[in-house]
Amino acid sequence: MKTPLMPVDEALSRIIDALEPVSREQVSLTEARGRVLAADVVARRTQPPFDASAMDGYAVRAADVTEAPVTLEVVGSAPAGGAYDGIVGPGEAVRIFTGGPVPAGADSIVLQEDAFAGEGVVTLHEAAEAARHIRKAGLDFRDGDTVLAAGTRLASRHIGLAAAANVPELSVFRRPQVAILATGDELVPPGGDPGPFQIISSNSLAVAAQVEAAGGVAIDLGIARDDADSLKAAAKGAYDADLLVTIGGASVGDHDLIQSVLGEEGLKLDFWRIAMKPGKPLMFGALRGVPMLGLPGNPVSALVCGAVFLRPAVRRLGGEARMTNALSRAQLAEPLPANKERQDYLRARSDYDGAGTRQVTAFPVQDSSMLSTLAKADCLIVRPPHAPEAAAGDEVLVLEL
Repeated sequence: MKTPLMPVDEALSRIIDALEPVSREQVSLTEARGRVLAADVVARRTQPPFDASAMDGYAVRAADVTEAPVTLEVVGSAPAGGAYDGIVGPGEAVRIFTGGPVPAGADSIVLQEDAFAGEGVVTLHEAAEAARHIRKAGLDFRDGDTVLAAGTRLASRHIGLAAAANVPELSVFRRPQVAILATGDELVPPGGDPGPFQIISSNSLAVAAQVEAAGGVAIDLGIARDDADSLKAAAKGAYDADLLVTIGGASVGDHDLIQSVLGEEGLKLDFWRIAMKPGKPLMFGALRGVPMLGLPGNPVSALVCGAVFLRPAVRRLGGEARMTNALSRAQLAEPLPANKERQDYLRARSDYDGAGTRQVTAFPVQDSSMLSTLAKADCLIVRPPHAPEAAAGDEVLVLEL
């Protein structure tokens, strides 16, 4: 009896559930971009630490400027980084600049473009309202507030917030070490001299780029030949890694040795073959305690499986809170036929109509050896098993590349 293929969602869940985040380390803010927080960031100061002016102008008592124009005595100034130490009394104003502390007694800021300065006085041509143009102390955050949550992948905006909160170092997960092993006598490295029946190895470099983009460190184990000794020797380089990714050797041919040879080295297989197109021969297991993801050898199959499974796996190892592949919605620009029993991932390009609606068009030829169409694509149209025919204008789910 034919063994049913595993659904994509179940395969992804089993991979994610089998992985644990790697260890953590302390890094400075200058080294933190792209890393994932391993602990919440708690503010060490209040921001702003005092009531501050949001604009250049004059700090006044709103009760003195209920109508305009009105002339007030200028009794001092409050620049950013400085302060007026007195108390603003009736009929008085203080020249103030953006970021300057609002002096005691004042409760409003009148903009400098609404004022005419004279000798020791200022005439205001705009009535004031209490609290106008004043940033209250703690408007952004307060000392002790959690400003960033563990699991956040740090972008420039997050680093700026940590710096403003006076936190110079962050606890982050180290970058997962992902060993990549290609297999096959037919493969020659780029720049090499292929024989008449050989091809250039492209998968390792492309998969390594996927690993790096997801926050990992790619370790190239080279190309293992189609013999047991070569495969065993190359696989030893993965024993200290956080994840081993093999490419090729996972199908059913006489030269597909991953299961048999690495089985002798301790490979424990969790599952093999999923209801997915392209990418049916995907496998997952563990080699001497190191999780192992076996990608198909066809270039498009390898990279589509990388987008669906490897990218979330690296994010999981790296401690990222958002691990799953978020799907977007778009409209079909052209009709699609009914789908068969496997979940299909169609290379597609996006365009936008005059109303800004995203429309996607699947490339007419979807052969899993064709990297050129994958390079032209910006997304994958996801077609569930047994999906009916879809007409132009129908809504579909897409996976971003």
